[in-house]
Amino acid sequence: MKIKAIRNESDHKAALACIEELWNAKPGTPEYEEADVLITLVDAYEDKQFPTGDLDPIETILIRMDDLGLTRKDLEPCIGTRARVSEILNRKRSLTLPMIRRLSELLRVPADFLIADYPVESVSRHDPGVNAVVAR
Repeated sequence: MKIKAIRNESDHKAALACIEELWNAKPGTPEYEEADVLITLVDAYEDKQFPTGDLDPIETILIRMDDLGLTRKDLEPCIGTRARVSEILNRKRSLTLPMIRRLSELLRVPADFLIADYPVESVSRHDPGVNAVVAR
């Protein structure tokens, strides 16, 4: 394989497939060096596509929406009504586990990035399933 930059999901999948083929290469061989370079490129691509650090779930959603050119309307199948999407993105309601699962698939991010607690402005008394940190 000719090594090249990873710029999109197709390049990413191809690099992962090549790494899998080269996984048992012996150190010091050209195959081992190729795998090492590909792993470095994949890590760099994933760090860019799936930023971690201090991002909370809402920041992650907003970044991925921007990356993928999605609108709030595009989130409705994952979250619910337009009003519910607004509540989530404006930190007035917490994500639920089913929402996280659907968003993970839509946004192509690990669910781990969406399960962290984050501050919400208010919690509905009628929603006992809400598990969030309330900002004061």
